[in-house]
Amino acid sequence: MNPIPELAPNLKQLRLSGILDSLESRNRQAIEAKLAYTEFLSLLIHDEVARRDQKKFELRLRRAAFRAGKSLEGFDFSRLPNLNRSLIHDLATGRYLQEKAPVLIVGPCGTGKSHLAQALGHCAVRQGVDVLFYDAGSVVCQPDHGAGGRYGRTQNRHAGPDSFVDH
Repeated sequence: MNPIPELAPNLKQLRLSGILDSLESRNRQAIEAKLAYTEFLSLLIHDEVARRDQKKFELRLRRAAFRAGKSLEGFDFSRLPNLNRSLIHDLATGRYLQEKAPVLIVGPCGTGKSHLAQALGHCAVRQGVDVLFYDAGSVVCQPDHGAGGRYGRTQNRHAGPDSFVDH
């Protein structure tokens, strides 16, 4: 007897439908390895938690509205030899977020300020922080980004102790 069809509606009702993705393979693994019921259940729950974490990460990344896949790993430090690399890596830890310390990135055009801001934002997303990326030009030049427009509504919706808004 295959209990999966009977479990599906209950798992969906409990909002655990992700378990259905790994149930069959984990069941097979439990039978082959002669796992205890609690070990089998632990594997299923671990899979569900990992699936939800991945889904949250993807949602945060999508909401951040980064312009491109800019990450710290892809940043070319050799182009800016005077850039304090250790400071950037310290910022990547997200300590400034807990300390609520402002970060201002300034420099001439074309030096990678936006790339760096997006990379630090990406690091914050990986740490579970909600991030919104706007460059200064889009905030100043777009009328719908004013206090009553999309920018204001989005900023208010995401404002909170763990929010990071890059202007």
